[in-house]
Amino acid sequence: MGGFLQIVEKLSKWMSFISGCALTIVMLVTVADVFLRFFNRPIVGTYEIVGFGGAVVIGFAVPITSWIRAHIFVDFVVKSFSNKIQNAFNVATRVTGIILFILIGWQLFVYGFGLYQSGEVSTTRQMPFYPIAYGLGVCCFIQCLVLISDIVKIAGGQYE
Repeated sequence: MGGFLQIVEKLSKWMSFISGCALTIVMLVTVADVFLRFFNRPIVGTYEIVGFGGAVVIGFAVPITSWIRAHIFVDFVVKSFSNKIQNAFNVATRVTGIILFILIGWQLFVYGFGLYQSGEVSTTRQMPFYPIAYGLGVCCFIQCLVLISDIVKIAGGQYE
């Protein structure tokens, strides 16, 4: 199972890289737009670019955040239980998360397909919406792999 865990970790890191690149682009576009407004030459569609970029930043950062466990934990009650009960609780929450992210990912693909069929695009830049929906759907499925990895770690006694 070590190979599976390594693949999921590398995939999460790759997605984190994409998230970082999107954040850099969002920052550069925002700064450039503010600067160019001084010369009455704003970047057309900055709001749309920043909105799409923000979705990419957040969605693509979720798997690595979960992998390195950088999200908020409220486990002071769970810590008072035995290791066996803690592991059961962790597995139950991971299974619930997997189900949730499968449903969200599936619905994002359904939504993206609807956007593709309708040809819906942003108002100013005429950028299609469906690639963002598909990308976020992929992020949800990768998050499922991270949660499965957590279960593998728990079963192998490697979960901290």
